[in-house]
Amino acid sequence: MEDRKLKAGVIGYGTSAKVFHIPFIVASPHFLLHAIVQRSITNQDDARVNFPDIKVYRSVEDFLEDRELDVVVVATGPESHFALTKLALEAGKHVVVEKPFVPTSAEADQLIALAEGHQRVLTVYQNRRWDADFLTVLEILDQRMLGNISEWESHFDMYMPNLLGASDNEDPPPGGGVLYGLGVHLIDQVVFALGMPQSVTGIGGWKGAKPATKIETSCTILLQYETGLLVTLKGNVVSTETEQLRFWIRGDEGSYKKHYLDIQEDQLVSGCKPGDGSFGIDPESRYGAIVSVIGGKLVRRSFPTCKPPTYGAFYNLLAKSILGQSDVPVKATDARNVIRIIELAIKSCSEGRTLSL
Repeated sequence: MEDRKLKAGVIGYGTSAKVFHIPFIVASPHFLLHAIVQRSITNQDDARVNFPDIKVYRSVEDFLEDRELDVVVVATGPESHFALTKLALEAGKHVVVEKPFVPTSAEADQLIALAEGHQRVLTVYQNRRWDADFLTVLEILDQRMLGNISEWESHFDMYMPNLLGASDNEDPPPGGGVLYGLGVHLIDQVVFALGMPQSVTGIGGWKGAKPATKIETSCTILLQYETGLLVTLKGNVVSTETEQLRFWIRGDEGSYKKHYLDIQEDQLVSGCKPGDGSFGIDPESRYGAIVSVIGGKLVRRSFPTCKPPTYGAFYNLLAKSILGQSDVPVKATDARNVIRIIELAIKSCSEGRTLSL
């Protein structure tokens, strides 16, 4: 790999930028944090204080005129992703878009065509592909520990009633809400592991979930595959459980059940840095369990969560893809397919029927 570090700039200075992007850009040997766009600066929240050696812009237009920038990270709300990504690609920059990619698959197609026309790398930050629990599931499936899989149940459940960021009488902005916020991770993991399903069923729960409000608090999606495999995906931000179910995967020779979300997000929020000795390591108390059929009897055993490459793997792969040494970490077409499934799930719920892909 070239000795020169790629210069990255981040649009936005909220949680997405501070927690999920900047720490990995700073920790990467392949990138240099070059600039940040922070439109609203206060005494308590000033990127210039935290990063005195970089450029801080107040406008996207000035930021994109910076000729030193190699990569732009769009870390704003999903309703602004299309316009900002389009501007960055037209300015000749490689672009990372925070998930969800864009609110509609039609917008995704436009950006994919634009990136191809400008010969720029376009990728989407589906960081949950590098969750330790998901990688453990891939390992279990690869080794066929459960035999033929008949059901895949995956949850992103939590008790965070203030996570929604909208008043009770407001609809989420385009691309907002639980389906796009949590469901997009669940769908991406399944499509990455199993491919596109044959049909989609959306079951109510993301509109009017609380009486007299417009805020969505949950979503449920069923995906069916030609093999007969049924996938159930559930996301809920008002799930009143102390041990939230994460995975329950069943086959004819065994099952795997895991509680608790991947630990990386909690560690990042608490100030843990990528590269710290315990970063990304699931404690033994949070291990899942496999139940196997042995001698005609069901036998349960704890199954260690694998040690992940962490979300830093995304930026390592991104650097290689920009230098032409590997594919992008997440294909924009994959992210587009996920948005298409979300669109079908919403339509399915509205029409009360299963829709074919």
